[in-house]
Amino acid sequence: MNLRSLVWIAIAGCMLNAQSLDSKKLLQPPVDSWPTYNGDYSGRRFSTLSKINSQNVRSLSLAWVYRTSSTTGTLGDVIKSTPLMVDGILYFSIPDHVFAIDARSGREIWHFDWASKGGWHLGNRGVGMYGDWLYFETPDCNLVSLNSKDGTERWHKQICDLDRFYTATVAPVVIGNHVIVGVSGDDLDIPGYLESRDPETGEVQWHWSSVPKPGEPGSETWPNAEAMAHGGGMTWVPSTYDPELKLLYVGTGNPQPVIAGKGRKGDNLFTESIVALHIDTGKLAWYFQPSPHDTHDWDAVETPVLFDGEINGHPRKLLAQASRNGYFFVLDRTDGSHITTSEFIKTNWANGVNAKGQPIPDPAKEPQVDGALVTPNQGGATNWPPPSFSPLTGLFYVNANRGFSEYYIFDDTEKPEGWSGNDRGGGGHSMLQALDYKTGKIRWSHKWEGPGARSGVLTTAGNLLFTGDSSSNFIALYAATGDALWHANLGATVSNGPISYELDGMQYVLAGAGDSLFAFVMSSGR
Repeated sequence: MNLRSLVWIAIAGCMLNAQSLDSKKLLQPPVDSWPTYNGDYSGRRFSTLSKINSQNVRSLSLAWVYRTSSTTGTLGDVIKSTPLMVDGILYFSIPDHVFAIDARSGREIWHFDWASKGGWHLGNRGVGMYGDWLYFETPDCNLVSLNSKDGTERWHKQICDLDRFYTATVAPVVIGNHVIVGVSGDDLDIPGYLESRDPETGEVQWHWSSVPKPGEPGSETWPNAEAMAHGGGMTWVPSTYDPELKLLYVGTGNPQPVIAGKGRKGDNLFTESIVALHIDTGKLAWYFQPSPHDTHDWDAVETPVLFDGEINGHPRKLLAQASRNGYFFVLDRTDGSHITTSEFIKTNWANGVNAKGQPIPDPAKEPQVDGALVTPNQGGATNWPPPSFSPLTGLFYVNANRGFSEYYIFDDTEKPEGWSGNDRGGGGHSMLQALDYKTGKIRWSHKWEGPGARSGVLTTAGNLLFTGDSSSNFIALYAATGDALWHANLGATVSNGPISYELDGMQYVLAGAGDSLFAFVMSSGR
């Protein structure tokens, strides 16, 4: 055994002994770690690191590349997860697989392979961490807990019913002694929900349903018990959290049937909603519904981003969401009261905004037997990839797309079944929008070359914004103006939310594209 091998074994041993998440890291802006899906509980995806900045970013260089298919022996799944970085180790997932790799070199430390029983393998958002333990969801409806030191399984618990065509893609979020898990589904007539699980045992602590039962608050917005029982409202995307208010914030998906709404007359709460839940009980504190009675498949699951700001000269605790329906909402996160509603792309489906701040649907843009041309398209003005908020600029950043779909209805009866409609989408263009939270106006817009740019966004104290474009480039923009400063072509679209971390005095920026992770570095001397 040579000296190099001995050194590596010693380093690896130190890393394995150090691998444990201090819960205090979850309450701090990310610096030498990235301990949860959004870096911290706020959803801002803002890094306080500034070694890489607008003056020197042109010197950013590739540190390493890690390719999952070299381990799995397949063509490789697209990496949609946001890696966690704790004590120099990166943890990330693709469906049925979890990886631990060295954050300095990209060297694999361990790989866990789940023996799947099926399910919809469309992607996985990532893992959660609690002390020495990791948690991830599987397509066949299990929550699995692993030992972070060696990737061995501790236990697994069923969290949804595969036979009813549920699946599970969400990155668990750990808050105190709660592991928050969500569920997904292929737009079939099943109800969505959110659960809190015990980190020690995986047992259910509380369960919150996106659709009420008869007699419960919100049930008056559905026509009958049968419609509620099949109501939808999946919880696709990780939640955010305010530790002072002890409120958990999550967006919910579309109601069912998706396109045909005649059999579910009413607003269909709590689908297409931003909801605040008490963390210890799962009880509803308040809600806001961006798309009442949605018939265009515009899930409102996009990240509810939390930040403190000033409105009309007064400090406020705020929540902002750029929703799939094309509208940007700013709310008071203490009670859900509406502050701002504006378009972040040009839409054509609403006739203004009501007193609650909700768009008013235009009946002519509902799905029709002979079709209705609607923008945004079925994919939405934005989608699940996370946005970012920079306290340095006071701007909210989101990758957006303006396209069109022709919405058809096939079953025009009073009680349509299944999808009961279709859409045909095409054309359009994509851009990154910088929004002023005080006014809702677009401060600047950076247009991409083609449609379909849906990468996540990271902002930093170096006055930078990192994201992906529609041409497989990983890009750094000047956060104040949107000017392009640096790019690297990764050979595939940036498919997750970039992160940044500091190790040994060097700042790294990490992004996933296709089946690979790419790490770029700036040394302290530059």
